[in-house]
Amino acid sequence: MRRAEARAFAPASVGNAAVGFDMLGHSVQGPGDVATVRLTSDRRVRVTAIRGVVADLPTDARHNTAGRALLGLARLRPGVGFELELDKGIPLGSGMGGSAASAVAALVAANALLDEPVPLEVLYELAIDGEAAASGSRHGDNVAPMLVGGLVIAPARGAPVRVPVPANLFCALVHPHFVLETRKARAALRGPYQLHDFAVQSEGLALLLAGCWKKDLALVRRGFRDVLVEPRRARLIPGFRRVKEAALDGGALGASISGGGPSVFAWFDSRAKAQAAGAAMAEAFRSVRLGADVLVSKVAGPRARVLRP
Repeated sequence: MRRAEARAFAPASVGNAAVGFDMLGHSVQGPGDVATVRLTSDRRVRVTAIRGVVADLPTDARHNTAGRALLGLARLRPGVGFELELDKGIPLGSGMGGSAASAVAALVAANALLDEPVPLEVLYELAIDGEAAASGSRHGDNVAPMLVGGLVIAPARGAPVRVPVPANLFCALVHPHFVLETRKARAALRGPYQLHDFAVQSEGLALLLAGCWKKDLALVRRGFRDVLVEPRRARLIPGFRRVKEAALDGGALGASISGGGPSVFAWFDSRAKAQAAGAAMAEAFRSVRLGADVLVSKVAGPRARVLRP
């Protein structure tokens, strides 16, 4: 018998992963969004409730990331509709994938209700479409790791590709109590770039990915740099330089801005280093009068999942 209701959880994520603007990200153990989806027969998509750390979001499905994603799924499965409730665990404008998580959680829950679930690559495309309702652009570096788990290459077309990472690779993600809207962060990137900088960035991406596949953290350290995006967004984040220095002083392989910011993340070769440096990074934010929360997670973080009734 077809299920009438399902709940799913989607984790937070780190977008861009420093060297992979709009195409590389990883999931993070900790907070996330929960979507409760009910199957209906009226072919409509209705957002009936939004609760949690963010509640003042659009309930018009066309302008809600999760609602827009479900509209796309409903078009692929004529004759069904969905009712959606969202419990937000990730703040918006945090650089932790808050808008993407709603879309992914809703799709994973709804897909579990279908007699013929859609494959991963279709969920991925629908999630990107949904997330664009908030960011204003199509990019998969948040939705891909949420769907697949861990560090993931998010291509423009086709299914996401998971990147194997060393088991001892940990992330400290520090979220200051400060909102930086994604659209504002993307606006900071307008303007010309030097071809040389693209070459340097591409080299960094290649080294970091090779280091992950070979389990060679020295290569990861060599590649962990952002010469394109970080320099333009750093000024939007109070205390960013101090926070990054605290991470590097604590033994980080590298540190940068998570997604559009203002969260800052760093990778370490042990949980203990990540915990100690995370505390120092939070203290650096407090030095500019910003409180901050610290998350420590394996870079090989979790993926979205259907919750038990």
